[in-house]
Amino acid sequence: MAGIFSLNGNGELTGSHYIEEAGKLSLPIAITNTHSCGLARDAVIKWAAARFPDVYAEGFALPVAAETYDGFLNDINGFHVADAHVISAIEHATTGQIQEGSVGGGTGMKCFGFKAGSGTSSRLVQFDGCTYTVGTFVQANFGGRTDLTVLGYPLGKEMKEPAMVRNTHDPDLSSIIVVVATDAPMLPHQLKRLARRATLGVGKTGGIARHGSGDIFLAFSTANKVPDFRASERLLRLEMVPDEHLDRFFEAVVQSTEEAILNSMIANSDMTGRDDNFVPAIPHGELLRVGS
Repeated sequence: MAGIFSLNGNGELTGSHYIEEAGKLSLPIAITNTHSCGLARDAVIKWAAARFPDVYAEGFALPVAAETYDGFLNDINGFHVADAHVISAIEHATTGQIQEGSVGGGTGMKCFGFKAGSGTSSRLVQFDGCTYTVGTFVQANFGGRTDLTVLGYPLGKEMKEPAMVRNTHDPDLSSIIVVVATDAPMLPHQLKRLARRATLGVGKTGGIARHGSGDIFLAFSTANKVPDFRASERLLRLEMVPDEHLDRFFEAVVQSTEEAILNSMIANSDMTGRDDNFVPAIPHGELLRVGS
């Protein structure tokens, strides 16, 4: 089961129309740079067709691939992402702690004038005697330096240094992709509500969804796994958290989104990219000063 929400639609998340229509998704989710989004989508289909030939011999696939723009640091028109990179990422996916910062699709991204990229965070939520997880993953690539807010403090307005080095035009095409995953049983309309709450987490860091920003959010649940509906004609019985008790899950999304964005910067280091364009890492000392 899945739901999506677009805060500002200057971006791409493939398969979104089907998610809106049917409230579900399948296959791995790919996140990359803007000009490799189509290739990543197609590579996921190639992987699925080879891995599950009986399913896709006559069926179709509408996987989710999302993007943010990294053309300031990356030679984006070099089209360096290949099918092999996508398939390798899928085949080597594991459980447990994941890397953050300048890894995967987040390698060339920046946020609030600092090096950013991939970030994640999670919260545990208690409901009806069970402990559920709300996990958030972001590819953060949005915001100007003066927008940055940390714990409610307008830190970016004070941090003119370290400065970026712009040897080529920086179009400031900023975006963020947020993926929220939970093992709590929820229906599509509830997951859309969860996805919408990522907006508040982005806002707490200073994001304002600029005109050129692609701020697209996806939420899905690993509960209520639907069997192959073609095998038999029968009713399905699903579980759900009542809508009236979603507030604690909303809070988890807001908190984990905010933290994941900050983590995408904290886990990073300086980067010099194409044309010697330079994006600094956020100074940890300034963050500690605010935190204290």
